[in-house]
Amino acid sequence: MTEPTARPIAAAAIDDPLAMRQAGRELLSLALIDARNRLLARLAAEESPAALRLAAHAGWFQERWIARNLQRRRGEAADPGAAPLAGIEPAAERWLEGHAAPPASEALRAYLCETLETTLALLAQADEDDAGLYFYRLALLHEDRLAEALVERRRAAAPGARAEREAIWLPARRWRLGSERGGGFVPHNERWAHEVAVPEFEIDAQPLNWRRYTEFVEDGGYDRRTCWSDEGWAWLQAGARRAPLGVEQFAGGVLVERGGRLQRAPAGQPVMHVTYHEAEAWCRWAGRRLPTEPEWEQAAATAASRGFVWGDVFEWVAGSVRAWPDAGAAGPACLDRIPAAGTMGVLRGASFATCARRRSAKARRFAPRTHDTLLCGWRSCAP
Repeated sequence: MTEPTARPIAAAAIDDPLAMRQAGRELLSLALIDARNRLLARLAAEESPAALRLAAHAGWFQERWIARNLQRRRGEAADPGAAPLAGIEPAAERWLEGHAAPPASEALRAYLCETLETTLALLAQADEDDAGLYFYRLALLHEDRLAEALVERRRAAAPGARAEREAIWLPARRWRLGSERGGGFVPHNERWAHEVAVPEFEIDAQPLNWRRYTEFVEDGGYDRRTCWSDEGWAWLQAGARRAPLGVEQFAGGVLVERGGRLQRAPAGQPVMHVTYHEAEAWCRWAGRRLPTEPEWEQAAATAASRGFVWGDVFEWVAGSVRAWPDAGAAGPACLDRIPAAGTMGVLRGASFATCARRRSAKARRFAPRTHDTLLCGWRSCAP
């Protein structure tokens, strides 16, 4: 009688962000298979050379950091400079670097199949502790992000429209910003939780939509120097931009390119493919501001019952990249290294293309402030 009940529990666990951070061998095995199926399904929608090269990263990463890594059992203590074993595909690294044509579709699928089989076989023998499972948990995060990136590069889909809700007021409080210690897999840029004081604030219940952004554009927002920072104005003038990436017109409704075709975007759909500079300029025009990281995280973690919605688009927040107290050195193959202070902007949340196990209110992403190919938007706070 145990087998019929065990399977649904495992199926639910692979979508649970907290469970996956603590995942052991069995759950990781199921999740790695799920991630590979998701990647292949999205690759099937576009088998361009760029998409094939992107998908090839999944097999290479698992092979390089698991099958070829003689120190994989050491986890974060492994020496990233140690020489790896030879790979099964001599051309794999040249595929990724663009020095060789990407593999044909059938050859790539064979490579992905062989590398996953090896990963699962080694996982079955791995030590069931944080060190022994480190590279497997990291490979899962890597593949989940690759599947998301395949959606980003096609620019064929968007989140649904939402009815507008009133902004939410939250009282002043102390907040534990970041992820707690205690075992399991925690990305380096979430380390470690520390208490911060958050004054009272008002925050939008949902990301900005096209209706509200159209008002900014029609009021000459892209020509108003006072709306833009010096850095933002320089970016704007260099590219002669007058709309977010993919938008063809605003008159009579937003016309945007989706998958090579022009579509009418619903007025209640979140704005997407915008830079930090555009988000900041709208806030200045509207007399508002971007939320801080503590404000955003507190609202996402506590205000869902009051209508706070997140996960449609990644969201730009105020400030720039910084390490948190006691973060320590990044582990080998880290996907979330903290760059030099002030060099990038910060995105919080998730997008409609993010799988359920990656939807954590603690998650952070970094990107240049001029980056607009991510599925990114923003919400605002009262000044």
